[in-house]
Amino acid sequence: MRTLRSIVGLLVFLLTLGMVTAPPASASLAVQAVAADVHLFYYPWYGNPSLNGNYRHWQQGGHTPPDDIGADFYPALGAYDSGDTAVIDQHMRWIQQSGAGTIISSWWGQGSYEDRMAPAILASAARHGIKVAWHLEPYGTRTAESTVSDINYINAKYGSSPAFYRYGNRGAFYVFESLRITDWSALEQVKSTSIVLAQTTDPARVAHFGGMYTYDGIAGATAPGWKTASDFCKANGLVWAPSVAPGYIDDRGVPGNTTPTVHRDNGAMYDRQWSNALNPATGGAPTWVSVTSFNEWHEGSTIEPARSNPPAGHGYLTYQGAYGKTGSAAETSYLDRTKYWVGQFTGGSIPPTNPNLAQGKPISASSTQNGYPAVNANDGNTNSYWESANHAFPQSLTLDLGTATEVSKLVLSLPPSWGPRTQTLTVYGDGSAIVPAKGYTFDPASRNTVTITFPATAQRTFRLHFTGNTGWPAGQIAELQAYRIP
Repeated sequence: MRTLRSIVGLLVFLLTLGMVTAPPASASLAVQAVAADVHLFYYPWYGNPSLNGNYRHWQQGGHTPPDDIGADFYPALGAYDSGDTAVIDQHMRWIQQSGAGTIISSWWGQGSYEDRMAPAILASAARHGIKVAWHLEPYGTRTAESTVSDINYINAKYGSSPAFYRYGNRGAFYVFESLRITDWSALEQVKSTSIVLAQTTDPARVAHFGGMYTYDGIAGATAPGWKTASDFCKANGLVWAPSVAPGYIDDRGVPGNTTPTVHRDNGAMYDRQWSNALNPATGGAPTWVSVTSFNEWHEGSTIEPARSNPPAGHGYLTYQGAYGKTGSAAETSYLDRTKYWVGQFTGGSIPPTNPNLAQGKPISASSTQNGYPAVNANDGNTNSYWESANHAFPQSLTLDLGTATEVSKLVLSLPPSWGPRTQTLTVYGDGSAIVPAKGYTFDPASRNTVTITFPATAQRTFRLHFTGNTGWPAGQIAELQAYRIP
């Protein structure tokens, strides 16, 4: 059970937003497009006698599973075992349904129960097109130095998995309750391989970290300090990953706890928190959005389906009425609503699951403005960017794939916080024009991202030839991605 900051005078109010409907998950759900930059906190710490030999976690708060568990909602899968491959596969299908593309797996140290669950989780995630990041928990002997050792261990042991989440070329590690430790200078040792996030909104507490997240499903209702944190991250090239939650209640998991309850209000609270995260006035422009949680059942913050007819006599809540849904349709209502918000975050379209062919490839430019080199356009960070010499069109940015590779789509991005502008450019292959000159409008309403599609063509190099920019007298690109549309 984790400790969340108490918010006095929590304001809960309804948002009136449109409904969405998505088909229920099924055992035959195929791999589908998901958004890798929407992350779900995932807990592989549950056990039952079928695999673990006894119950684990479900009995928290003095309860007697399987019908009586330490949670205010009851899972659609019952008191499951996190090591059950059928359960893991079902989780991945539901995660696909949510549109989120990454889970942040709770991890309690080398050789821990959660560490032992990792191989099966990674294997299933790979089959379903889901990525895995890591939530480094505050086990009893954790230090900054042990955290560095843990990151190196995870990178070495699991980094070869196709499901291992990378942002650019670096893995992602969230450090829960990072404020317990004051000196994190040891993290400098892993900066080249890993993005490590502190759980805070205080810019004074993130020295040596690669970004910030909040986790707190209570604070998301009012977003305290979020705009300040976002602005700081953007100004310093850090990741900002605010956390949103559908609600919070731990009455059965921690009897007698005084932590405030955050009511779901039939989905209005989830909408409220997502809106806070995406609104430039409150949450800034997030790099990632983290969702608290997929399955932290003790805290009642789950989007994993909850049974609409739970075991009687225990006072369980349900998702009945969420977004106007009832019966079995309500069980997946928070998965469906996550899909809606993923669409809002990604500008209405979810990135493809096929790999970004440009990732890690050499990139060069005809010129650069001091401090804004070509490699910024291929580093996985939309807050860093390439800029050409000013007042000197034409200019070009060239991606070298190393060998002739079929590509049919380029995705171009500028920093999400920038104002709108139109850049005129031509797309060239190894020597001839693939897409003629055209003006492309980068709009913050669509996260300053444009997509250029064309018939699949095998080229080693792809060159963007810039002849104009209405927002600044130079060529500018934060991220150049290349895909082969399946």
